[in-house]
Amino acid sequence: MRSRLLAFGLVGAVGFAVDAGVLQLLFSLGGVRPLLGRLVSFPLAVTATWLLNRRFTFKDRAAVPGKSSYFLYVFGQVLGGLLNVATFAAAVWAWPGLEKYPVIPLAFGSGVGLVFNFAWANALVFAQNRQHDASPSAGGGRAL
Repeated sequence: MRSRLLAFGLVGAVGFAVDAGVLQLLFSLGGVRPLLGRLVSFPLAVTATWLLNRRFTFKDRAAVPGKSSYFLYVFGQVLGGLLNVATFAAAVWAWPGLEKYPVIPLAFGSGVGLVFNFAWANALVFAQNRQHDASPSAGGGRAL
């Protein structure tokens, strides 16, 4: 479980690099305003992390079939992002002195978002391999 969480975190770091890189390119080379740029960079970053998590983090797991796997993953990422921002806001509200050190509540929010997104992907998007669990040797099937 720890190695899977570590891999998920590393994939998240790649996603951050994609998000930041695309955003910076759009801003620097295209003159795109940052908020508008995020409408492009965020979906690309989420797509990159979905592909990398399928390939590496959850390579031994079966994803939800079809396109629904991607949309379920994106939905979880959006929920995790909302929890991230809500945790940030709650920390600043609860401890007003943190406004002087915004990276601290940012770390709180990022931690909550990471744990939520991992749990979502682990439990809902990339399910346990059901065929293996149902084999007779695993005790999940009937022996004839």
